[in-house]
Amino acid sequence: MSGVFYATPSPGTPAFVKIGDHVEHGDTIGLVEAMKLFSEVPAPTTGTVVRFLVENEHPVEADQCLMIIERGKH
Repeated sequence: MSGVFYATPSPGTPAFVKIGDHVEHGDTIGLVEAMKLFSEVPAPTTGTVVRFLVENEHPVEADQCLMIIERGKH
């Protein structure tokens, strides 16, 4: 199922994460809206965000990679 990726919890608020941020496994790194339902996207691993592969408010597909997190680096 496709949806829309949101990097922020609501318009005008800071992003959940930005490049260079350290994240822990399970931290919320964004939201995906599908059929008017918003689902939190958890970090799949602990590490440092090094690159976004999707822009805020852009469409995404199921199982699409949203960002690159380098494990163990912070």
